[in-house]
Amino acid sequence: MTRPGPTSPNAALPATLRIESLCKHYGATPVFAGVTLDVAPGEFVAIVGESGVGKSTLLNCMAGLDQWDSGRVWLAGHEVGALSDDQRALLRREKVGFVFQAFHVLPHLDVAQNVGLPLLLLGRNEPERVQQLLVAVGLGGLGGRLPHQLSGGQLQRVAIARALVHQPALLLADEPTGNLDPQTAAKVMQALVDQTREHGSALVLVTHSLAATERADRVLHLRSDGMFAAA
Repeated sequence: MTRPGPTSPNAALPATLRIESLCKHYGATPVFAGVTLDVAPGEFVAIVGESGVGKSTLLNCMAGLDQWDSGRVWLAGHEVGALSDDQRALLRREKVGFVFQAFHVLPHLDVAQNVGLPLLLLGRNEPERVQQLLVAVGLGGLGGRLPHQLSGGQLQRVAIARALVHQPALLLADEPTGNLDPQTAAKVMQALVDQTREHGSALVLVTHSLAATERADRVLHLRSDGMFAAA
């Protein structure tokens, strides 16, 4: 029998993200089962686990980008599984920032335009906010450059600034510092933590980085039979 999943130390606050008994298979192959988790506003949860256990898949389920076989997911008070595809897309646009392992920047847009894209999709024109985020992740003065003029580490920081710019309720990050040198990684982690604390966003981060897990409020270990506090 799977043990109950860990809950937030800020459980008195309404959870930004709530997962109940989530199970996922690929065909007949189980990926994970019995995943239960609450994440409170302003909380930073790091998820670790062996390769192949489904950490990235779990992030996709949290955002409604992937399907699951059983269980329930609530995001900002909405039950994700009960929404249509269009409703999920709108909820993601308004409430979620996602930093993928791949950068997913648009090559024909400059840095500032890439970062400001979530604001544009929401009908918001906030160039000052874009510049603030560029400075926060160490890209001040580079807003006019095109992606092909940047290094891999700089492109990752563009992706992080883009995920943060609209002040999402939930920020999901899949190895966001994996392509960065230690000094830059530390600066990016500081920006992630500062922005989530400042705006009360919940941060869920998949990582193998010890430096990243040391910043987290909780470190959880994803296994095939559930999610447990890391030893």
